[in-house]
Amino acid sequence: MGFTTIASFLFFTCLVAVISWFKTRRKIQQTTDAHFFADRKNNFWIVGGALLLSNISANQFIGENESIYINNMSVIAWGVSSVLAMIITAELFLPIYLRTGAMTIPDFLGKRYDDSTRKLVSIVFLASYLINLLPSVLYGGAVAFTGMFNFLEPFQLTYWQNIWIMVWLIGTIGTAYSVLGGLRAITISDSILSLGLVTIGIAIPYFGFKYLGHGDLMEGMQLVLSHKKEHLNAIGGPKDQVPFDTIFTGMFIINMYYWGMEQYIVQQALSAKSLSHSQRGMALAAFGKLLGPFLINIPGLIGVHLFDNLANTTEVFPLVVKNVLPKFMTGLTAAVVLGAAITTFNAGLNSSSTLFTLNLYKDWKEKRGHKSTESELVRVGKRFEIAIALLAMFAAPFIIFSDTGFYTYVQQLSGMFSVPVFTIVIIGFFTKKVPPQAAKTGIVFFIACYILFNYILKTNLHYLHILAILFLLTSLYMLLATRFYPQYTYNEIKFNAVPLSPWKSRYLFYVLLLAGMVLIFTLFSRAGIA
Repeated sequence: MGFTTIASFLFFTCLVAVISWFKTRRKIQQTTDAHFFADRKNNFWIVGGALLLSNISANQFIGENESIYINNMSVIAWGVSSVLAMIITAELFLPIYLRTGAMTIPDFLGKRYDDSTRKLVSIVFLASYLINLLPSVLYGGAVAFTGMFNFLEPFQLTYWQNIWIMVWLIGTIGTAYSVLGGLRAITISDSILSLGLVTIGIAIPYFGFKYLGHGDLMEGMQLVLSHKKEHLNAIGGPKDQVPFDTIFTGMFIINMYYWGMEQYIVQQALSAKSLSHSQRGMALAAFGKLLGPFLINIPGLIGVHLFDNLANTTEVFPLVVKNVLPKFMTGLTAAVVLGAAITTFNAGLNSSSTLFTLNLYKDWKEKRGHKSTESELVRVGKRFEIAIALLAMFAAPFIIFSDTGFYTYVQQLSGMFSVPVFTIVIIGFFTKKVPPQAAKTGIVFFIACYILFNYILKTNLHYLHILAILFLLTSLYMLLATRFYPQYTYNEIKFNAVPLSPWKSRYLFYVLLLAGMVLIFTLFSRAGIA
């Protein structure tokens, strides 16, 4: 670790922070719209960059490249197939959210079902963030940072101790971003970091192939394309971590939930100045997801040819970076990975605070006869962000003891919280007669069954297939429950916060995005380069 590496890391990290501060320094966040939704003034470039970078964290750099090293390119199905979910979200979900004036997904469910449903779903979201999202983002960032830098090596600390310190470093910086800058600072830093992501996405393959080819770029590329070709295959078999048939069952459901209902993602889309900008931002992020295999996953393929039998396979990405990149590029990569971890972490914090403040605390105060002011809600939200960040920082290092691959651990745990919410939202979209009682008991039924069949009973089914089966069973239960409440009906509340004219050219771009999705799966298959 030399001076050049440290200097380039500090320069890029400080540059992002200074630009974010400069762009938000005059925005005093004394309203919930300002702190949680950036005053709904973001254009599609900012929305698209924020959506992409809020999605991309160190989890992808660490977890996906580990999966490629252990198995093959089948893990790219998560990102590439999400394009379809993003198109459906842009076309169907965003107009509904903006038309009803929903500020959070539980807020929409409160309008569709009842207030107690809104509170229950808020609690489910908060549990998901605290148990899964926030700790995993911190842990992934810590693993990446420790592998690339190991700042604390002179102090002869253990790997476990390094992880603890890096988790707290990333968590502290992320909390400061979220508390001081709000969503506006988060979206601006995301947009800047997206440029850094493209830079390292080009640099790592270039220098990595040259390294494998002993200075010859084409020779290194030829080595990757001609040896150990089984790692190039994105069409996963039954024994792979991501079998191809799961794309059409549980993976599709999780992607639909993530891009159409995950609070910290939807919140970025709702910060747009109009429906048109929101839809264009989603399409821009979808294009970024198609570039994902080339921007994020090439290091795993390079690692296959560099390292044999790594003891700690989560270190594939940071070890490739440290071995193949020039020192100044290593610093830039570390800054982007740190930034990606921080932006996902603080987006999760901001959304957790939104859920707690607007859906739980505000109601609690009103029931006690006290009407909260805007400045009080912002102040309480910031304090909650600090509290939940501390809990996540204490929990994150213990992910090291998971006995599954890191990425599989994250996705499997997230399904327990995401799919029951997806189920009641989808049912709520397509019928106005399902009552609140069915929604609340449906959530409890799904979570209980998921825990039973994934963590207690041993089944031969992939967890993504279990998710799909439970989705169908819960949906059937909710529809049958309607027979016992024949008088229930829901009247949609309309509230126009922004212009609702859709993006006129959207269908052409949707077709191009879907064609790109098919092309990438074909490229990374036995019919293509594998």
